[in-house]
Amino acid sequence: MNSNFSQNLRLLCSYYRSIADVCRRMGLNRAQFNKYLNGDTQPSRYTLAKICDFFGVEAHEIQMPHEQFAQIVRVRSAPESETPPQRPYGAHIERLMRASQGHADKYLGYYFEYHYSMTFQDYIIRSLLRIETDGEGYYFQRFERMRYPDREEWYKSRYRGMLFFLSERIFLIGYEALTGNEIAQTILYPTYKSRVSYLSGLKLGVSASDRREPVCTKVVLESLGRNISVRSALKLCGVFGPDSDEINRNIRENIRAAAGETSPSFFAKPL
Repeated sequence: MNSNFSQNLRLLCSYYRSIADVCRRMGLNRAQFNKYLNGDTQPSRYTLAKICDFFGVEAHEIQMPHEQFAQIVRVRSAPESETPPQRPYGAHIERLMRASQGHADKYLGYYFEYHYSMTFQDYIIRSLLRIETDGEGYYFQRFERMRYPDREEWYKSRYRGMLFFLSERIFLIGYEALTGNEIAQTILYPTYKSRVSYLSGLKLGVSASDRREPVCTKVVLESLGRNISVRSALKLCGVFGPDSDEINRNIRENIRAAAGETSPSFFAKPL
C-alpha cells in the first residue's frame, strides 16, 4: 500500500460530520483509525475491505495518487436513497455535545451505582457504570446483574447512552439495550474536589414489573477509578437489603427515605 492511502482516507472522511461519526458507523476503534489517517500504520486486508465497503470505493482506487483519487470522488455522487436523512434535532444534540466538551473529563472511569430498586422497593441495587469519551462526546454504559431473594433467576440489564455536562449538572440519558423497552435519565451534582469519590442525584425510570407509572429514586455513584477488573466488579453487583453491611453506611443513608417520607422511591400517579 502506498503513501497516498492516508491522504485519500482523510478526503473520504471529510464528507462526514466527524472522524468519530465515521468510526461509530464502521465499528472501528478511534485510536487505531487515527493511525491510518496519520500514515503511522496500515489496516489489515479485512479492515481495508471494511473501509472500502463503507465509503463505496475499491481497494485499488483508495491507493491511487491523491489528485487522481480526488477527481474520482468528486465526479461520483451517492444515490439519493443512500443519503442519510437529516435528523430534525441533530444540530441541537451537536450543540449540547460541544457545550459539554472538556467539562466531564474528570468523571471518566468506572463507578458502582446505588439506588433502591424500582421493582422491589425494600431492596438496594448495586450496578456497574462506565463513563467514557471519544474526544467529541461523553457516553456511558450501565450493567445490572440481579437476583432477588427467593428467586432462582438472574436478571441482567445493559444501558447505553450519552452524558451531558450543562449548567453545573451532569445528565445521563440512556436506553435499556437488551430489551429496548425503557429510556432512563439520571441527574447528578458535580463535585468540586480534585478527586471524584462520590456523586449523588436522582434517577428517573420505570419498574421492570407490570407497573406503568414512572418512578424516581435517589442515586449515589461511588468512583472505582479508570482501570479495574470488570469481571470482579460485576461479581459484586446485585441486590441487597436496606441494612446490608456490604454497602457503605453513608451510601445507605443518602439513598434512603428522608424524615417524613414513606418510601425511598416516588411513583407518579395517573390522573
